[in-house]
Amino acid sequence: MSQPIRKERVAIYPGTFDPVTMGHMDIIHRAAKQFDRLIVAVLNNLSKNPLFTVEERTDLLRQATADIPNVEIDSFRDLLVNYVRQKDAQVIVRGIRTVTDFEYELQNASINHSLSPTAETIFMMTNPKYSYLSSSVVKEIAHFGGNVTDFVTPEVEQAMKLKFNRNADEVK
Repeated sequence: MSQPIRKERVAIYPGTFDPVTMGHMDIIHRAAKQFDRLIVAVLNNLSKNPLFTVEERTDLLRQATADIPNVEIDSFRDLLVNYVRQKDAQVIVRGIRTVTDFEYELQNASINHSLSPTAETIFMMTNPKYSYLSSSVVKEIAHFGGNVTDFVTPEVEQAMKLKFNRNADEVK
């Protein structure tokens, strides 16, 4: 008697990742252990003014996740539930730092579930040592020349230094 074929468990971890922080990396490492394939999907959000282009963010994520074999980096510009269907994923992974994050993410999960009842959202609590960390805070620290070594990967730190030096030169 043959064994039933098990469907690959695919999860999407969406975000702007501008830039990817150690908090994001914590969620990526932990989520990758739970699924056969984890797609880290960079949202091309037209309403935000990102520091890095979508291409730069996907490249930085590829560098940061190169040692995790079941992680795939992609980008999208669509409703998340449409992207989840396109990738034949079953789960949306969201990181939670605070109660405020939970309220916001619960609203999004509820909307996503009403649009696509088969897409489940799983919340992962961030490691407490990253609970204060956000991409916005990291960008502000880097913008003013502060040390972001503990908050981002070396590749991201270098890219931020180049970006802010370039932007400072353009302003002069």
